[in-house]
Amino acid sequence: MRCLVTGAAGFIGSHLTQALVAQGHEVVGVDCLTSYYGRVRKELNIREAAARGPFQFLELDLHDAALAGLLRGADVVFHLAGQPGVRSSWGTGFADYARNNVTVTQRLLEASQWAGIRRFVYASSSSVYGNTAQLPTTESDPCRPFSPYGVTKLAAENLCSAYADNGRVEAVSLRYFTVYGPRQRPDMAFSRFISMALRGDPLPLNASGEQVRDFTYVDDVVRANLAAAVLPVSPGAVFNIAGGVRVTMTEVLLLLQEVLGMQVGIERRRAQAGDVRATAGDTAAANEVLGWSPVVDLRTGLERQVSWQRETADEFAGHLI
Repeated sequence: MRCLVTGAAGFIGSHLTQALVAQGHEVVGVDCLTSYYGRVRKELNIREAAARGPFQFLELDLHDAALAGLLRGADVVFHLAGQPGVRSSWGTGFADYARNNVTVTQRLLEASQWAGIRRFVYASSSSVYGNTAQLPTTESDPCRPFSPYGVTKLAAENLCSAYADNGRVEAVSLRYFTVYGPRQRPDMAFSRFISMALRGDPLPLNASGEQVRDFTYVDDVVRANLAAAVLPVSPGAVFNIAGGVRVTMTEVLLLLQEVLGMQVGIERRRAQAGDVRATAGDTAAANEVLGWSPVVDLRTGLERQVSWQRETADEFAGHLI
C-alpha cells in the first residue's frame, strides 16, 4: 500500500510508520513538529522509523498545507496528528485543540474523498466517554467528555462517521485507552514517573490514587491500526483499543517500583481538572471484526519502557519538554 501517516514523528505515529515500512509499504509521514514537547525527541523518532526502509518525511502544518498533492496515489490515511493532553485544553489553549483536532481532521476527510482514499483510520481516544457509569465501556455507551480535549476528539470522530455515512470516505475510528511504551511523550504519566524515579525525585500521585486506568501497549495499538486499514468494516465503525486490565494508579506505582528495582517516594497532589475517575474498554467488537486483542501485559510493557528510558536518558537530557 501507499500510506500517509499524520503525526508520524510522534509517539504512536512513529511506531506505526516503522511497522508499515518494515512490511514493505510505501509511507509518507507528515508532522508539523509543534512545540508541545522537544523537537529532539521527535527527530529521533523519525530517524528510528526511517532506518527500517524507504520513508519520506514532510514537515507540514495540515491546517494550511495543500492536501491534494499530498494524498495523490495514497491508498490509506492513518490520521494520528492532533493536539494532545487533557490539562492544556482548558482556557485559551482550547483554540489549538479546535484547530488541530477538529478543523485539520475535516480538511483531511474532505481532501480524502476527492483523492479516492480507500480507508481513513482515525486515532480517537477513550476521553470521549468521560466519567461513564458503566465499566468496561462499549462503543455504544453514551459519550460525555469530561475535558475540552475529549470534546474535540469526539467532534473529529463524529466528522469521520458523517463522511463515512454519506459515502464520502470509508473511515474507521479507534478509541485508544492510555497508550504507553518506548517513545511515550514526556508529559505522560509513565514517562514522567520513570524519569523522576531515575533522578531520585518523588512521584506525584493525584487525588486518592484509586483512579482506575486501562493501559494499552503501543505495539498492540499499531496492530489495531494495521488491521483497521485492510479488513472489511461497516461505514463509520468505531472500536475500543484497550489493554484489558484495570489497575489503580497506586497499583501502577507499586508495580513500577518492582520493575525499577528501587523504592521511590510518593508526593500527594490534588485532583486535576478533566481527569476521569476510571477508564476500561470492552474490546469484543475489535476482536470480532478486526481479529484484534491485546497481547502485551502491563509488567512486560513497563519493563520495555523502563529499559528504553534508561538507554536514552543521556541523549534526551535537557530536551524532556
